[in-house]
Amino acid sequence: MGPRASLRAAGLYLHLSPPLPIVTALFGMKNLFALFAGVTPYLAQTPASLAPDLPQHARSIMDVIIGAGPVMIPLFILSVFFVMLVIVYLLTIRRGSVVSSGFMATADALLRKRDYLGLLAVSNRHGEAIARVVQKMLDFTTKNPGADFQQVREIAETEGTRVATILNNGVIYLADIGMIAPMLGLLGTVFGIIKSFGALGADLGTARYALLSSGVSQALVNTAAGLAIGIPAMIFYAFFRGRVQKIISELESAVTHVLALLSLQYNKRVERAPVLLEDEF
Repeated sequence: MGPRASLRAAGLYLHLSPPLPIVTALFGMKNLFALFAGVTPYLAQTPASLAPDLPQHARSIMDVIIGAGPVMIPLFILSVFFVMLVIVYLLTIRRGSVVSSGFMATADALLRKRDYLGLLAVSNRHGEAIARVVQKMLDFTTKNPGADFQQVREIAETEGTRVATILNNGVIYLADIGMIAPMLGLLGTVFGIIKSFGALGADLGTARYALLSSGVSQALVNTAAGLAIGIPAMIFYAFFRGRVQKIISELESAVTHVLALLSLQYNKRVERAPVLLEDEF
């Protein structure tokens, strides 16, 4: 082959073959694809291998309460006692249990007719506070026929004061729970903080961080439990205290009405003749 033919063949080869940079680029892309293909299985396995050991299931509220320390036991007892008191007060601290319209209407009619024996029998059958006050008055006048009206008034006021004191002392238990529960929660908080600082000072390696978080959790749970009991207790105390004051005022009004009717009967007896009350029975 002559020189001219050789040059022509070389030119044809250069014309048909791709340039050198293009070949290099294609070779690099091929190697890059191969590299990605080899690394992809390891990338797929990396999250599973690097993922931390998570708990299989979340802790329930009961687990958190049990793990919050021994202070949760008296807090639980206080919560049960608080719920029972609220239910009892809702059923007992009401107007019908202290002053009822039916008893007042019956007492008014019997007093106007001077039927003291019938009023005493009605008072014994009723359980309202006003019925007990009327019963005390009639018992006193029966056992002390020579007593004047001022002494009968003192008996009524004393019995009314006793009933009001019982009502007021009952709702004070809610105020006591409202003060004791946060203090117990604070005690549990102190225990949790002591546990956390003990974990910080101990040479336990990475385990101290778990103990530290456990102590902080115990402190916060105790604080939350104390406030969760104390705040509703104070709210219900304010509610029932207002209801008790309203009922006591109605009781005082009912006792005043009964005493006014008895005063009229005493005045009629004095004007008529000094007749003993037991003789009217």
